[in-house]
Amino acid sequence: MKVLAGDIGGTNSRLALCEVAGSRVSVVAEKVYPSASFASFSEVVRTFLATHGGNVQSACFGLPGPVRGRRAKLTNLPWLVDADAIERDLGLDAVSLINDLEANAYGLAVLDPAAIRVIKPGTAIPNGNAALIAAGTGLGEAGLAWDGSKRRPFATEGGHADFAPGDALEDELLVFLRKKFGGHVSWERVVSGPGLAAVHEFLRHRDGSAMPAWAEGPPAELPGKIAAAARDGDDPIAAAALQRFLGLYGAEAGNLALKFLAIGGVYVGGGIAPKLADLFADSPFVERFLAKGRMRALLEDMPVYLVLDDRAGLWGSASYAANSRLANG
Repeated sequence: MKVLAGDIGGTNSRLALCEVAGSRVSVVAEKVYPSASFASFSEVVRTFLATHGGNVQSACFGLPGPVRGRRAKLTNLPWLVDADAIERDLGLDAVSLINDLEANAYGLAVLDPAAIRVIKPGTAIPNGNAALIAAGTGLGEAGLAWDGSKRRPFATEGGHADFAPGDALEDELLVFLRKKFGGHVSWERVVSGPGLAAVHEFLRHRDGSAMPAWAEGPPAELPGKIAAAARDGDDPIAAAALQRFLGLYGAEAGNLALKFLAIGGVYVGGGIAPKLADLFADSPFVERFLAKGRMRALLEDMPVYLVLDDRAGLWGSASYAANSRLANG
């Protein structure tokens, strides 16, 4: 079956025509667009179909924000996405909208096993819940609930829950960010690309040092520059920011594991994690994941996996589109 799939992010929108046969998804045509260059999501889809249009039987788009019925107001983009309007305006059949992390969760079932790496070993319980956390432009979280026969993905907006400091330095970080953002500070403010930049800014401010010349340029490029400076070993504040970021990532992954009782495993995906894949083992990630007081023993049993394929959301959207079409005839 030929379907149109989308994995939409605050920075990039990835669209693809895919052939789906059972659990196998193959790409016919694919294109990545800068999200901020388009006034609406329909404009992105129209641009893609003008070049890569085909006999699409079903479509599904994973969107970064809460989906209510057949509409979604995106969190980090000024778009209101309406499935009925897309069907009508673009002549598409059977358009589905799901949360982007829900799409990533569906994608886990069709990933190549080589795209999964163990961050922390454990004993996964096959008939237990699992969880997925993914940092990119924002912070996404999803669950996979065991329903008695299989795991069913479901969306959350857990990335917007209150950030909780883990030590005295993070107490200071919270105060700094509360002033910066004018009140509420969520986990997304520290565990995301902009979150890494915010942690770096805080450490510079605390140290009393000016932003370095290498940090100049578009804000969207700063997280990558911080990671590069940390890897080079020439900037101790960049290195400290990256290590703190990875520790915070582990802390919130542990929170998610407890809330979903993820005895089936915790998956770490998104656009940032694959780029930092070699750093997780020697970072504070695992210790912060485990540091939950009386629940440490429970978390020690939960395996944590790194999703190396940053297109898991695309595969999940394609799979959902095909299965939705089959279910509805």
